Amino acid sequence: MSPPVLEARAENAAFRKTILAAFRFMLLARLLDDKFAALYRAGKIHGGVFLGRGQEALSVSIGISLKKNDIFAPLIRDAAGRLAFGETVLDAVRTHMGSALGPMRGRDGNVHRGKPLEGSLPMISHLGAMISVVNGMLFARRLQNRHGTVGAASIGDGATSTGAFHEALNQAAVEKLPLVLVVADNQYAYSTPTSKQFACESLADRAIGYGVEVQNVDGTDLFACLKTLGEAVLRARHGGGPQMVVARLLRLCGHGEHDTADYVDPKLKNSPLGRDCLKAAEETLLRREWLDASTLASMRREVVREIDETVAQVQREPAPDPFAENWTAISCGHLAEGDEGNQGDNMPARKS
Repeated sequence: MSPPVLEARAENAAFRKTILAAFRFMLLARLLDDKFAALYRAGKIHGGVFLGRGQEALSVSIGISLKKNDIFAPLIRDAAGRLAFGETVLDAVRTHMGSALGPMRGRDGNVHRGKPLEGSLPMISHLGAMISVVNGMLFARRLQNRHGTVGAASIGDGATSTGAFHEALNQAAVEKLPLVLVVADNQYAYSTPTSKQFACESLADRAIGYGVEVQNVDGTDLFACLKTLGEAVLRARHGGGPQMVVARLLRLCGHGEHDTADYVDPKLKNSPLGRDCLKAAEETLLRREWLDASTLASMRREVVREIDETVAQVQREPAPDPFAENWTAISCGHLAEGDEGNQGDNMPARKS
C-alpha cells in the first residue's frame, strides 16, 4: 500500500476518533442540561438555568479544536464546548447547585464559572464583553513572548450589534491577534428576531468590514462545524490573524428555563435551521456505521450514570458558609491560606 493511501487512512481514522469524541461531549452536554432543567424546576438550583439545546455541534467544535494553554471564553449555551475544553461534570454540577467545594465555592452564579489560570474564562457578559478580555490575554502573551496559542470567544447574533463587539473586533484585526470569534446566529437575541437586529445579508459582512477572514457554516452539522472551526483555529495559530465563524442555527429552547419562547416563528422550527444537531449527528454516525445502536445505548447509559452519581455526590456536599469565606478573588494568582484547591484540581489534563 502506498504512503499517500496510508496517510489518508490514518487521517480518516483520526477524524473518526475526533467525531466520536465530539458526539459524546454533545450527548453529555445535552443530558446534563436536561438534568439541570429538572433540578431547576424542582427548586434545587437558584438563579437562572440556560440550556445549549440546538447549539451543541457548534460549541463542541470550539472546545475540541483548542489545545492546552489556549484561551476559551464560553457563553451560557456552551456546555459542550466547556466539557470538550476540560471542564468536568463535577465542577459543572457543583457550580449549578452551589456547593462550597466547587470552583466558585458556591458564591457566584453558575454562568460565571471558570478557571482563568488554565485559560477557561468566567463569563462577564454575553453581550460581546468577553472578546476584549480574550484580546487582552492574547496581547499579554505576545508581550511575554508566549506564541502559538489561540483565543476563542463565543457570542450570539445579538452581541454583534453592541459597541463592545465592534471595538474588540477592530482591535484584534489591527493587532493581528490569533483570535477565533464564533458567532451563533440563532435567529433571536432573547426575543428580538434577526430582522430587527441587522440589515446586512449576513453577519459575515461585519467581519469583512474590518478586514477579518470569515467563514459561514451550518450550525446544525457537526461534521461541517468541526471542519470549519478546526481550520479557523489552525489559521489563527499559524499567523493568519483573527478569524470569524458565523454559524446559522436555531435555539431549540427559551432564552432560559424561565422563558417559554412563544415568540419563535413556527416556520423556523420546521425549517432546516430547526434541525436538532445531536439527532442529526447520531443519524449520520449510524448511517456511516461509525456507531451502532448497541454502542449508542451503552454510551447513553454511561453518561446518565455519570450525571446521576455526580448529582447525588454534590447533594451531600456542604453549602457555602459566609462566616468562613475568605473571599479570595478567583482571578488572583496568589491563593489565600487554606484555599490551595481553588484553582484547577479537578481539571483533567488535555493533550497539547
